[in-house]
Amino acid sequence: MESNFIDYVRIVCRSGKGGRGSMHLRHVKYQPNGGPDGGDGGDGGSVILRGNHNYWTLLHLKYQKHVFAEHGGNGGRDKCHGTDGKNAYIDVPCGTVVYDAETGKYVCDITYDGQEVVLLKGGRGGLGNFQFRTATRQAPRFAQPGEPAQEMTVILELKLLADVGLVGFPNAGKSTLLSALSSAKPKIANYPFTTLEPSLGIVSYRDNQSFVMADIPGIIEGASEGKGLGLRFLRHIERNSLLLFMVPGDTTDIKHDYEVLLGELQKFNPELLDKHRVLAVTKCDLLDEELIEMLKEELPDDLPVVFISAVTGFGLDELKDVLWHELNSESNKLQEITSTDTLVHRDKDMNTFQAELHDEGTDEIEMLDDDSIEDADDDEEADDLDDYEVFDPEEDDQ
Repeated sequence: MESNFIDYVRIVCRSGKGGRGSMHLRHVKYQPNGGPDGGDGGDGGSVILRGNHNYWTLLHLKYQKHVFAEHGGNGGRDKCHGTDGKNAYIDVPCGTVVYDAETGKYVCDITYDGQEVVLLKGGRGGLGNFQFRTATRQAPRFAQPGEPAQEMTVILELKLLADVGLVGFPNAGKSTLLSALSSAKPKIANYPFTTLEPSLGIVSYRDNQSFVMADIPGIIEGASEGKGLGLRFLRHIERNSLLLFMVPGDTTDIKHDYEVLLGELQKFNPELLDKHRVLAVTKCDLLDEELIEMLKEELPDDLPVVFISAVTGFGLDELKDVLWHELNSESNKLQEITSTDTLVHRDKDMNTFQAELHDEGTDEIEMLDDDSIEDADDDEEADDLDDYEVFDPEEDDQ
């Protein structure tokens, strides 16, 4: 069964070109020398990204390979202004990042509902010959063409917005913990990589308060180099305020496993190390109190550590208290404000960019040539094109 969670799409976008100005000289009964009356062309439509909190994934854009704005209408006689092209809006969930598919460069970021970013500006309409009349040039026989359309192929990536992100190896108990703390129902089974897509859950706390927890697929050593599920889901923890590392209590060396996970995050994005971290030792129903006390002496001292069992409920209240305290600590609030103001997205690494596109199963999309973006209405000429000349402000009409 194909998943409905889509967090990566590739779209060809094109703004509308501006309509050309009209070169028309008024010649009617009783007014044979009416002078220039060519109207201006209309502006082309723009391609605009818009944040929409009603969307949680990019599923609605999966099969929308092209987004085109309308072209501006041509100017007409009697100083008639061409119609402006309609803008093309792309509604995306909050947390969507846009990259140029050709170069891998970061373009923009949508972080809140209602935010609008002009991705491609529509071309301006050309001026009609009425705009170029002067005392010494009373019958200008030229007009401006409209500005051309802009085109770009973009990559839309969704990075989930959550307060707490779960980080751990496969079968570390992340999905079990999420199901125990929230109403989310992630898939749980006794084999690696049970979780193939991120899951969000709302964790209830005291006094009707809550926070959002995100579960991503398991990370293995070498994930930053593409092993396992690779880089596909690591991006979802970049926006989390707090990282909860989960290591099973029955593992050989808890501290070593934690350092391996930390190292993979550092290779993927060194800025992740600046986030607050909590370590949860899971599956403690398999351990006795004496063994737990022995393990505490070997654990790292630079972060809070909680022993839990999602199956029996052991330590879950303590875990929620620790998470809530870390989320609302003064240092975390200051860090969140600073990171929001100076959020920096790295450009795509072109060494792995093509492999990433291949892993996502993205089809190659050919860029449209100039002939394909000509407006079909151009066949219906408002004026004779032979009357147009290249606009030169220094030229005097004889």
